[in-house]
Amino acid sequence: MQQPWRFIPEVVVSGETHMAIDAWLLDQLRSGQQGPTLRFYRWQPIALSLGYHQQRWPDHWRHLSWQGQSVELVRRPTGGRAVLHQGDFTYAMTMPMLGRRRQDLYQHICGALIAAWGRLGVSLCYGSAGQGYHHQPSCFATATAADLVTSTGYKLIGSAQLRRDRTLLQQGTMRLWPNPVLYSQVFGEAMTLAPAPDIIPNQPTDVWLTALATLIIEEMEKGLGIRFETKPLTHDEQTYAEKSYRGRLIP
Repeated sequence: MQQPWRFIPEVVVSGETHMAIDAWLLDQLRSGQQGPTLRFYRWQPIALSLGYHQQRWPDHWRHLSWQGQSVELVRRPTGGRAVLHQGDFTYAMTMPMLGRRRQDLYQHICGALIAAWGRLGVSLCYGSAGQGYHHQPSCFATATAADLVTSTGYKLIGSAQLRRDRTLLQQGTMRLWPNPVLYSQVFGEAMTLAPAPDIIPNQPTDVWLTALATLIIEEMEKGLGIRFETKPLTHDEQTYAEKSYRGRLIP
């Protein structure tokens, strides 16, 4: 019988620690110390994450604040452009490649996301923007062929990958409650958005986000032919992750 994959319930930590945990879990999978994992999390405090290879960004990003609290600036282990983590819900998945292509695994994971949101009555498809997105500082300013958008053109989910040998980390975030004032402050331009899906409540609630995560887990299990077993992150694991990546994910 196939071993279950590990589902890690949400932990409330800084953005730097979230990135360290994701990178460390990939290291653990790569070294055979742990199996594949899936987790969901929110960003508290608000953070701005840069893609791993993103080398240029405005100086004022180091001094951002919102409602009296500093906006944390971190670097993701995965690629892509900057993502403002406010009002979003992030997933991170580590898995073996088992001889499969990155693109195929990406589509399997996105297929589960499409199916889960479809059960909520939201139809998602891949975006269509070309290579011009490289000139955009914000990941969510355009929707590429790798992003998931609604029928109205709202970019709901952006994702990126990191491959290490025969293992893969995929991180993605679902934009649920974006604040246009903060977006403008960060990126220096107005946030032009198509309407968000009506199924998203006006305010975030733990109950709604838990239900969303449950749908995604169910579709991951069906689509990938796996099953998850819940196992929270331990204090020692978090400490090891933080020590392993201390200072390495701060731009």
